[in-house]
Amino acid sequence: MVSRSRHGAGVAVKPTGDSGPPRRRFLVVALLGLAAVALVEYLGVIVDFLRPRRQRTSGDAVVVAGPVERFQPNSVSAFPEGKFYLVRLEDGGFLALSRVCTHLGCTVPWSTEEQRFACPCHSSTYDIHGDVLSPPAPRALDLYPVRIENQIVKVVTGTTIRRNSFESAQVTRA
Repeated sequence: MVSRSRHGAGVAVKPTGDSGPPRRRFLVVALLGLAAVALVEYLGVIVDFLRPRRQRTSGDAVVVAGPVERFQPNSVSAFPEGKFYLVRLEDGGFLALSRVCTHLGCTVPWSTEEQRFACPCHSSTYDIHGDVLSPPAPRALDLYPVRIENQIVKVVTGTTIRRNSFESAQVTRA
């Protein structure tokens, strides 16, 4: 379409066809695409949160805790590198308790004042044997096998023993 102005021979040309998608349509499609990506990421986080954690084992990794005399009866010693607590019971026996809460996998600290393990995430508590004192934890803390060789305490961190409650047969004696 050509138009002429009254005062001159100027020519103005108007486009007759679409030269591409309108800007509004492009923005709507871009925003929908970004929303879809955000939704997929959000669903991935939810699925990862709800999926049970896998226990990682590294074969027969052994942590040498030290000589038997180093641990006083009725004491709890933390071994952060092995992710366990070494408990020496009143009768002199040993338990190596996992530091991982059996509810949702939080790290459970030992409270010397209260003489119990208290999960900071959901308030589960465990006694010195790792038994549940107050839920929501469904079962006792997991164990690691303890060996005493030449009066040296060793903990096998490559093997996790899942248990429901404490039994006296789980104690290793010197």
